Parts: sequence; C-alpha cells; structure tokens
Amino acid sequence: MIVNSLTLCYQGKVILAPMVRVGTLPMRLLALDYGADIVYCEELIDIKMLQCKRVVNEVLDTIDFVAPNERVVFRTCEREQNKVVFQMGSADAERALAVARLVENDVAGIDINMGCPKEYSTKGGMGAALLSDPDKIEKILSTLVKGICKPVTCKIRILPSLEETLNLVKRIERTGVAAIAVHGRKKEERPQHPVHCDIIKAIAEAVSIPVIANGGSHDHIKVYSDLEAFRQVTSASSVMVARAAMWNPSIFRKEGLQPLERIMQEYIKYAVRYDNHYTNTKYCLCQMLREQLETPQGKKLHAAQSSQEICEAFELGGFYERVTAELEAKAASLRQEAREEQDQAAGPDVIQMAVKFDKRQYPPQITPKMCLLEWCRKEKLAQPVYETIQRPVDRLFRSIVIVSEHKYCSALWDKSKKLAEQAAAIVCLRSLGLPEGKLGDPQSPLMHKRKLEERELWKDRENEETLPGGAPHKKPHLTLGTNNNSIPDRP
Repeated sequence: MIVNSLTLCYQGKVILAPMVRVGTLPMRLLALDYGADIVYCEELIDIKMLQCKRVVNEVLDTIDFVAPNERVVFRTCEREQNKVVFQMGSADAERALAVARLVENDVAGIDINMGCPKEYSTKGGMGAALLSDPDKIEKILSTLVKGICKPVTCKIRILPSLEETLNLVKRIERTGVAAIAVHGRKKEERPQHPVHCDIIKAIAEAVSIPVIANGGSHDHIKVYSDLEAFRQVTSASSVMVARAAMWNPSIFRKEGLQPLERIMQEYIKYAVRYDNHYTNTKYCLCQMLREQLETPQGKKLHAAQSSQEICEAFELGGFYERVTAELEAKAASLRQEAREEQDQAAGPDVIQMAVKFDKRQYPPQITPKMCLLEWCRKEKLAQPVYETIQRPVDRLFRSIVIVSEHKYCSALWDKSKKLAEQAAAIVCLRSLGLPEGKLGDPQSPLMHKRKLEERELWKDRENEETLPGGAPHKKPHLTLGTNNNSIPDRP
C-alpha cells in the first residue's frame, strides 16, 4: 500500500464515529459510499495491537493486522486509506506510539479514545478514565504528535463543570493535536440524556483547532439535513455520527435515506467480499433491524450461523456462492504462483519430500530436530541451520534445513514455523537413512541415549540401597491389604 502523505482536514466534514463491533471495514466502506468524509474504526486496545503482525492479504486486497491466534484485529484497504482514522485505547504514551507507528502508513490519522465510559475500557485506565488524569492525556498526545507524521486527534466527554472542561480542552490543544471530538455528555450520562450542545459550543469558541460535535443521534439527527443543523447549534467545525449511522448508514446521503432492505444487502455484500466474520456481520445487521427483529426475516437472521445463511436470509445466496468461489480461485492461483516462485528460489539442489510432522507419532520430548542435532554432534558436523519463509497468500510456513552444505525441505506447507522446521528435519533424516525418533523406532539415537540414562539411574538407586560402611539397607516389607503406601523395588 502506498504511504499516505496527505494531511487530513477536519473542517466541514461528516464523520462516522468509532463504535465497538460496528466500525469494521464493511460499515466504514458503506458509510463512505453514502457520503461520509472520514470514517473511524472501532476502538482497538494498544496491547492487543502490539501483538499483531502486519500482513498483505493478496486475496482480499487488504492490509491485515493479525494476532498470534490468527484472528484479524484490524483490516483496511486502499479505498479508505486517505479517510480512515485509527482509534486506539491506551493509557501509556510509549505503547500508543508503538501502535501508531505500526499502522500509520495504512491510515489517515490516529485518535485516542478518552470518552468511552464502559468498564472494558476504563478498568485499564483508558477511555473516560483518562479524563481525570490530564497529565497522562498531555503525555500521550504530545508523544504521538512528535512521534508520527499523521494527524493526531482525541475524542473526549465533557467534565462535571464547564470550567474544568475548558481547562482540559485548552491543555489538549497545546499538545498540537489536529482536532478534538467532543461527545456532549458526561461520562455517567447515557444516550437517553440530552446532549449538552451549549458545552460543545463553548468548547468550539474557546479553542482554535477544529471541534467535532458528537452525541446528537437521539434528539437531533434523523436525516441528512440534521447534520448541518447540529453543526450550527454547536458551532462545531464538523459532525460525528454514531448510532444514527449504525441504524442506517445512508444518513450521510445528501439525497436522503435509502430503504433499509437495500442498505442491509449492500452491507452484506461488503461483509462477504472482505471476509468479515459472520458474528460481526450478524450483530451489525441486528442493530439495523431493531424493531423488525421479530419479522420473518429478522428471525432468519437471528437463526443464521454462517455468512452463507445470512446471505440466504436476504436472498443473496447466489452472490455468496459466486464471490466465495472467485476468492477461492484467486487464492488457489496465488498459492500456485507462490509455490512455483519459491520452488525456483529454493533451487534444484534442494532435496524435497511431501512430509508433515505429527507429534502423536513421537515419544514425549523427542523430535526429528533433536535426532538430527544429536547425529550432527556425533559426526562432529556443524549444527543444522534452518531457513524459514512465510507465504503471504495463506500465511503458511516452509523451512529449509542445511546440513553439511546440503539442503532439505518438505514440499508441503505448515501452519507454524515450528512444524515446518520439524518437517524439514524429517526430510533430511530420511534422505540420509537415519532414524527420526518415531515411537517404536529402536534405532533412534535419542531413544538409545534415554535407555542408557535410565539404566544409569537405576544403578544409582541400587547403590543408594547400601548404607555407608557396607551395611545393607533393609528394604521395606509390603503386605497385601495394608495401607502401606511404599513403592516396591523395580524387579
């Protein structure tokens, strides 16, 4: 993906707010389709993101940030690159900076969540918990502004008094942030409470940077024209929409709202095209249906247990079959290309076999790698060297082991680096006619070594049964039917 060098403008914009479980790629793209200028991803926690690896997904044409358990934590694409803001939950400046540097080339801006009142955010000192620690707020924002090239923003809630709120936003402004998003409620207030437009207006008049007004879905925003009305009543530079956009993303459409049925079908198409997990797709559709969940279609959605079943509930079964077939064909083609390229890169001098390592076939703590290493030591050879690569298209691994200047690898790909290395060791051992340590393999050098160690251990135990000075040590007598827990001597 091309590095984004544009500066994001926060003046006169309509913006999709960050929403947990809602602000994933399908919803963001749909909001852009209907006219949103900027879209925020859902809040993602810094610690989880730091465990992720950036992966180019050639099948979906996306950039994925993938956790160690292979779950995609954040997925984005070129279409939204200049318009997506990455919102993170963080209570630590250095962690926040590390995450920002991880994603900054794939997003348009970085935002720190300082307004979420939910426990999952506040219990770690994040979200609205930061509002009571202005020093930490200043440190996090200042570190980000100085440490990355993309614009930095934050999203806050108002404090108990206007004076406290104004003091905080002025301090935030001095950190150099590009804008402040303000949810016009206090952290203990909920959507049914009125939004404090007067406080947002006072903030907008007190600072020189753009203020983004948020919190108007319940009372103010029903149709597109309400966005501008809410902006004017708050004197804000831009308007951020959460629940009104979750219910119907065409709220951003100047020409008016689209029928919900059409909206949901368009959302599902993006979800299938970008392999969104069906539970997330189902959740977002349920938020759109709301009072229609008890209709026949709503009941079908509620019962759906896969993306295919969701598609069938909305008469998109044919679309699902076509798109998934196209994606699978593309994946197969990419795998074949990668296989050919990597076979060429490995060279004709690499000895290959189609083998995999199955740990169930080996005794505990004995592996082909250990057998190969033991043999190299016995023969006074340099220890084996493993060179492992990962195939981007499916994130599988293959390893080449180098022993005495000869190369060996499995023709099959494995789901982990460790398994790939074991498979390479198997190929080497079999090519050299050496035992690989399998269960029941009497020729295994490690099994032989273990038996010798066991014999030595029993000899030591027998020697201990004789006391110093040669006096025999009387063994305990066992009687059947007693509660004596002593262990009998090994015969």
